[in-house]
Amino acid sequence: MSGLLGKKIGMTSIYDEAGRNVPVTVIQAGPCVVTQIRTAEKDGYDAIQLAYDDVPERKVNKPLLGHFKKAGATPKRILAEFTRFEEGHRKTFGEILTVDIFEEGEFIDVSGTSKGKGFQGVIRRHNFGGVGDATHGQHNRLRAPGSLGASSFPSRVFKGMRMAGHLGSRKVKVLNLKIMKIIPEKNLILVKGAVPGAIGSYLKIERWS
Repeated sequence: MSGLLGKKIGMTSIYDEAGRNVPVTVIQAGPCVVTQIRTAEKDGYDAIQLAYDDVPERKVNKPLLGHFKKAGATPKRILAEFTRFEEGHRKTFGEILTVDIFEEGEFIDVSGTSKGKGFQGVIRRHNFGGVGDATHGQHNRLRAPGSLGASSFPSRVFKGMRMAGHLGSRKVKVLNLKIMKIIPEKNLILVKGAVPGAIGSYLKIERWS
């Protein structure tokens, strides 16, 4: 199997074999249940659907409830599909997956939704430098974006112009994070560095390819 679904618990630091202090993110990975197996013959592509994080039955609609019962699983909060497989590692319908599919020292990719920061100006959103104190007498221009247009032709603002706008709250994928430690009895993995999202947000963890 290529990965798991998980939840960001927080950050801490540990010491590696060389005695260096390494910042790590603690992720609760699984247990996940296989709720659907898609095949090229039936669905047009191969994939395995995983479900994670228990949710009260009253919060699930009837079609989803039947979907989970078919797999012999309790209702879950999130579903996601994985399309990458390793030879000899295909899973069966209703199987429960845990952190045992990973090993310490291997590399993974982690996807999540970054923290939403609302409407921000160009200095915070695009790292503009501002104009400092050299404003030639103008006021309230220190954090302004500057000129936007392109003269009388074409008399419009080009697409992609870096301007103020919504920042964050988008899908971000961080590649090649090393697994520093696995705590199987608590379904925890400690990965080197930071991952997107706030504490408690959901993550998609895939084995590096």
